[in-house]
Amino acid sequence: MNHPLPPWRSPIARALHRNRSLAYARYVQLATVDASHRPENRTMVFRGWLEPVSQLKFVTDIRSTKAINLLADASPWAEVCWYFPKTREQFRLSGTLTLVTADTITSHHKARQEAWQQMSDVGRVQFAWETPGADRSEDPAAFNPPQPDSNQPLDTFCLLLLEAATVTHLELRGEPQSCYLYELLDGEWQTRSINP
Repeated sequence: MNHPLPPWRSPIARALHRNRSLAYARYVQLATVDASHRPENRTMVFRGWLEPVSQLKFVTDIRSTKAINLLADASPWAEVCWYFPKTREQFRLSGTLTLVTADTITSHHKARQEAWQQMSDVGRVQFAWETPGADRSEDPAAFNPPQPDSNQPLDTFCLLLLEAATVTHLELRGEPQSCYLYELLDGEWQTRSINP
């Protein structure tokens, strides 16, 4: 099945390229709602695109609150806010999250394994640490576990996918500023210029 790239992918690719000297340009803010309808926000590292459907890839620990909320059937809706300081652009991508765990039986199983293999040793070992959010362990070994297998993801490792339904692109340079809204309507992306 042919999946053309959504029209918002090119502006994000340009922003990533023009801000490539800034390591933190790959950091986004991810906002979700927990089971009690309270907002949660955290910084995540953008790990690329799940092709051909242009889902944003992130990784998380199954023991983290964001994973627990998704597993508990909290709202799958989320929004990413992504700011590029060099080009003074902001993207807000709103859509639904999919959590791919060790037990998930979907076509995303291979993508989860590839995400694990692309991580650094330092990143992988964090998934063998003690439970995130629990009281800090006094045992030094809790944060010095053996290095996990680089080919086989730990059960605590999850791939988190965001499938955008709307994208807002704000260019803060210029007078007046420019703002574009991309909306997925009836399976087709519609683009329009809106007031900033």
